[in-house]
Amino acid sequence: MRFRTALAAASGALALIVTLPTSAAAAEGTFQYTYSGLDGRPQIAAIDNPDSWVCVTLPEVGDPDSSSPAHSPRNRTDQFAHVFTGPDCDGDSFTLRPHTGYGSERLTLRSVRFTPPLPS
Repeated sequence: MRFRTALAAASGALALIVTLPTSAAAAEGTFQYTYSGLDGRPQIAAIDNPDSWVCVTLPEVGDPDSSSPAHSPRNRTDQFAHVFTGPDCDGDSFTLRPHTGYGSERLTLRSVRFTPPLPS
């Protein structure tokens, strides 16, 4: 009898887990950064509603041999932004908080990955 009760409880828990909604597949908001244009003047670029868990190499600064890195990131998304000094989310990293995270000109980056906050 105890086995049936345990089996029923386990089945019910599994059904509940399977039917829970999953988190969104993209961050909502804008991630902004500054890079040097071909003429050497600062240019501002942005990524809107980026996918979660996907590494994004910034196209303007992805090649370390031909460009200086981007800097001054602003995270206005609802997820954490993990910025990396190298392309393909390689090298040193720093995490920017959702909505209010920002870095100065000293925080350089070539790629970024977004991760949702843990549920509270």
